[in-house]
Amino acid sequence: MAETKREIERKYEATARTELPDLTRAPGVASVEDRGVAELDAVYYDTPDLRLAADSLTLRRRTGGGDAGWHLKFPVASGIRDEIRAPLSESLPKALAGLVRSRTRAESVVPVVRLRSSRQVHHLVDDTGALLAELSVDTVHANRLPEGPDTSWTEIEVELADDAEPGILDAVDRRLRKAGIRPSSSASKLARALEETADQAPEADESPVADDDTAGGRVLAYVREQVDAIVALDPAVRRDLPDSVHQMRVACRRLRSAFKSYRKVLDRTATDPIGDELKWLAGELGFARDQEVLHARLRARIDELPRTLALGPVRARLRIWNNAHSGGARRKALAALDSARHLALLDALDALLADPPLRKDAQDAPEPVLARAVLKDYDRLATRVDHALAHHTGHDRDLAMHDARKAAKRARYAAEAARPSLGKAAKRFAKRVKAVQSLLGDHQDSVVAREALRDLGIQAHAAGESAFTWGLLHGQEEAAGAAGEREFPEVWAKASAPELREPLTH
Repeated sequence: MAETKREIERKYEATARTELPDLTRAPGVASVEDRGVAELDAVYYDTPDLRLAADSLTLRRRTGGGDAGWHLKFPVASGIRDEIRAPLSESLPKALAGLVRSRTRAESVVPVVRLRSSRQVHHLVDDTGALLAELSVDTVHANRLPEGPDTSWTEIEVELADDAEPGILDAVDRRLRKAGIRPSSSASKLARALEETADQAPEADESPVADDDTAGGRVLAYVREQVDAIVALDPAVRRDLPDSVHQMRVACRRLRSAFKSYRKVLDRTATDPIGDELKWLAGELGFARDQEVLHARLRARIDELPRTLALGPVRARLRIWNNAHSGGARRKALAALDSARHLALLDALDALLADPPLRKDAQDAPEPVLARAVLKDYDRLATRVDHALAHHTGHDRDLAMHDARKAAKRARYAAEAARPSLGKAAKRFAKRVKAVQSLLGDHQDSVVAREALRDLGIQAHAAGESAFTWGLLHGQEEAAGAAGEREFPEVWAKASAPELREPLTH
């Protein structure tokens, strides 16, 4: 089974003649313990065109040392990586194969570099003997595989111990720099090995991309940003990282909205089929995210109740209900990510960026083209808002307000995509429309919560429990929905003010 470790480290240049300074003079370090030499042998895997390395991911199979096995590292921030470990085996473990699939697709990973390191290990400990950091001096020999050139170097790594204060790295850094030891110019051993053993410079990307100063260039930059997010969030969803499902859905929706809003820039005959697949993926992920949001809302409602009004095992009933729904939702999301349909979608997005279906307006200046698209989406939103306000409270108004919410989201995304071109005018517009979207979103959440509370009440009654609390919460949600409906005209008036739209018309 794979396990995850947060790795926080700093790397420094060294030579065989480099001498370490007295690190006990670094605040907090009481002693430096020599832990001997470890001989490490690691083979790094990637696709033949180095897709993992391009995204700063490293996948290796290492023997020797105390952590022999398969290691997959994801960058988190400068000097910080998440390392997912799996036991040593001959072939790549399925758990790690899934985490790289959004990058590798149908390509197999193959050995690309072998690193053999002689590691002199030192433990930096405090006055209680607790480990603060591990400092290693690595003499590295790298071979490009299968039969490429080789290179050698020496480097120093300082890795923060689990639960140690990060400030210790700063203290050690000051001592090393004072001794003339400088930070490494390479982010990782693999990056250095690939650079120093490359037999030729990488070929320039000759994909046809519109000029950045055109409408097509700006739209494609936004599209590329969302595609990159979908690819990067795939393993995050698999790892069940906080908010990952939500962010992946947002990227899908933003991309799909961009295809619709900027149909004068990108040809619909090419983007509509991809948009349909993005809708499918967002929908498959939606079960998990929607359940998470709904459960949090209902749990908060229960927490706010006086204890005297929580009749029966309401928390246990909610937990049973949530477990029954959330387990299936996660399985559904993972099945979608493992499907051939998902991989085909990623390939289609790559193909679109490699050969974008640009229309005539794509060659024009971005400001007028993007502004017209934003205003067109606003007009669509205004029509749906008028339709919603024309209905009386009830099922038809609920549906109309939900339609208006979707239109608000699209108008907001269009304005956000246009912000690099339209500046503050697009920012103000997006902010006001987001307020409309948020209110309509809260209203829709109350509608969905009422349906769930009704089901919970029926289940409680069937089990011989009191349904009083579920009915009470249902009433609270009705009141919340009504309050949102009363507030809606005022929020919409701010979003439809002429001074908000006028800057976009010039």
